[in-house]
Amino acid sequence: MMRHDNRKIALIGTGMVGMSYAYSLLNQNVCDELVLIDVNKEKAIGEAMDLQHGLPYAQHKIDIKAGDYDECKDADIVVITAGATQKPGETRLDLTITDTKIVKSVTENIMSSGFQGIIVVASNPVDLMTYVAQKVSGLPKHRVIGTGTLLDTARLRYMMSEYLGISSKNIHAYIMGEHGDSSFVPWTHAYVGCKKLLAILDETHRDLNDLQNIYVQVQQAGYEIVNRKKSTYYGIGLSLNRLCQAILKDEHVILTIAAYQNDEYGQKGLYIGVPALISAHGVEEIVTLDLNEVDQQKFNNSCETLRAIIKDTIDPLL
Repeated sequence: MMRHDNRKIALIGTGMVGMSYAYSLLNQNVCDELVLIDVNKEKAIGEAMDLQHGLPYAQHKIDIKAGDYDECKDADIVVITAGATQKPGETRLDLTITDTKIVKSVTENIMSSGFQGIIVVASNPVDLMTYVAQKVSGLPKHRVIGTGTLLDTARLRYMMSEYLGISSKNIHAYIMGEHGDSSFVPWTHAYVGCKKLLAILDETHRDLNDLQNIYVQVQQAGYEIVNRKKSTYYGIGLSLNRLCQAILKDEHVILTIAAYQNDEYGQKGLYIGVPALISAHGVEEIVTLDLNEVDQQKFNNSCETLRAIIKDTIDPLL
């Protein structure tokens, strides 16, 4: 049960993703207590100290400390960012074996504390690592959530905003599927304000190929950032912040996250990026879009990509 007197988050992993997320918490009233946990305990202590020293200028009071897994026992949310760093030329799926072992160990340690809250996973490949966390934890599937295509969708809305000259807050479009190379955009369900995107493009005589070019830019954005600066962390840090806000504030907001499939889109037994209603209970429900035949096939292909890796690589390690 979510507590309202002391909202507590335990963060596993104090690398750049974890700390970008932690830093963002200082500037928004998301939680009252933040515990940093890392295999490198000295780093966790140092990161906690660094954040503590900025608290006099933060927007609200927050108790920040380094700790061990026993701190997870009374946490509302445990966020997992621990994992190997994606290297230039390496896909998210290449990380599977290494990160499966890491997330399995982390999740076992979390559950040994007696944790009964919500697990949020950001470790890549995130759809697969969310599956690992749920399998190992045994928690109800709606209480294990991956960031999925939350960042991909933010990138899409940003680029569409730049293209159309309209605020990203009025761009209602989603990236679905794997957080990776087999993702897709169901353009027939994209809106600008309350008007269909495709109608706007027709009225303004814009080239439909522009949409494909924007999608390719979104799909390749993570790789481009990695090639330029070795890693990406600010965008996913803010995406994690947004997801945890939705949970802790019981917002009942629709976000594109990695949710467990139970035949909502004709698929079962895996986590993948879909729009879902998020509340204090985790995933309240998956929002089902009426996908056309082409988009449904793209979704199926994305699921099969993940399912093959689960069968051949992940399940044998669990």
